[in-house]
Parts: sequence; structure tokens; C-alpha cells
Amino acid sequence: MSLGGSSVGSGSAAFRRAFEFGRTHVVRPKGKHQATIVWLHGLGDNGASWSQLLETLPLPNIKWICPTAPSQPISLFGGFPSTAWFDVKDLSENAIDDLEGLEASAAHVASLLSTEPAEIKLAVGGFSMGAATSLYSATLFALGKYDNGNPYPANISAAVGLSGWLPCSKTLNSKMEGKDEAARRAAALPILLCHGKGDDVVPFKFGEKSAKALSSSGFQDVTFKAYDGLGHYTIPEEMDDLCAWLTSKLGLEGSS
Repeated sequence: MSLGGSSVGSGSAAFRRAFEFGRTHVVRPKGKHQATIVWLHGLGDNGASWSQLLETLPLPNIKWICPTAPSQPISLFGGFPSTAWFDVKDLSENAIDDLEGLEASAAHVASLLSTEPAEIKLAVGGFSMGAATSLYSATLFALGKYDNGNPYPANISAAVGLSGWLPCSKTLNSKMEGKDEAARRAAALPILLCHGKGDDVVPFKFGEKSAKALSSSGFQDVTFKAYDGLGHYTIPEEMDDLCAWLTSKLGLEGSS
């Protein structure tokens, strides 16, 4: 599935990048369908690898949609192309966010959720830069619009970020100020952040500061879980915590 740059993204059409999204992998629920989650992979990965892991989780009521990011030049790699939801210039607290890439990927996520039945709860989640894109999508849902002003269409019930960070965290508070509807949506949206203390790719403090930035911007249901010795990968304990949290926050029956 692909979305051209003409339909997503922001800024002048003359300078807009084209984003060709890769293959989307779907894990269908083994029981009664109650929730659909778009799950986003990390830099250089694809939707297939995560779909294989998610299929093994004891969550029979969830449909997982695992898209593949566009292949694009990555500044961090000296312009070498890789599958990525947005460009990364450097992994530092003062790095400039690739807003155009973030907006395009968030629009892609919303489009994947747009055909789900009305009674199905919708959520977003991901790992590393996939987590960053999911958390960015959560802020768009709260604000009710994309950065370019277009309305954000997906009604998100939960967001998850594993080993990731919150893009545009420094401007979130000011964007939320004085907006009652945005404050209401933010307060009611459950968000789970998980991070390994031994992460040598996306430092632990990025996850910790992202959780604090969300909380200080009015997101009142933020859970931050830290894992001693965990690097930039997942472990069964983290997956168990994810399953318990999703079952609770999405009100899943937990059986077929």
C-alpha cells in the first residue's frame, strides 16, 4: 500500500517529498474482534518481523496492522536509504524533528484505521522511531488536527511507545494551552511508555523525559515502565506488561 506525497504531508506542494509506503501485514484476531492496533516498526525494519511477534501474544481480541515505512535517505546515515517513518538527523535532545515525514506517517496510520468498524477501539503503538510516530499520532489526536491545520480523523483509545521518544515535545505544552477539547482528549487517553535502562541507541532519559513532557502537557493517564539491563530490544517481561496494559485499558475480554 502506498500514499503519494500529493495526498499527505505538509508545506508547499512544489517541495513536498513523495512517500511510498511498503507492504502492510495484518494479524487477524483469533477471537471476537474488539480492538485494532496499528503497530510501527523501528528504523531499517519492516512490518513482517513485528507481525510475527505480535501474532504470538495472548491477545485474541486484537487485530494488528503492521505497515512498512517508506525507504528514504537518512541524514544520520549520511544519506544512505533505509526504511523509516521520518528522517533522523541525530539522536540528541536538540535534534530538529522532520515534521513533514512525521505528518505523512501519521496520516498513513490514520488512513489504515479509517476503514475499521465504528464499534472497534483503535490504538497506535510501535518500537523506537515507530514509537515516536505513535506518540506523535497521540498528540495529533488530542489536538484534533495535523500541524498544517487539517483535522485529525482517527479516534484513538490508547497509545504505546517501546524504546522511543516524543517528537516535538518542546512545543507540545504551548500547543495544548487554552484548548479545552484537546485537554479533555489528552486527559482521557491512556499512554504506555516502556524503556530499557541499558538502551544504547535511544537513551533511557529520552523515554523518561517524554513521559514527563506528556504528563506536564495534560496527558493524565501516562504509564512509564523501566527495565533494568534492557538494551534496544524487547523481552518477554515487557511483552507481558504490554498485554496486561492493553487488556485493561482497552477493556478486552481476554478470551475468545
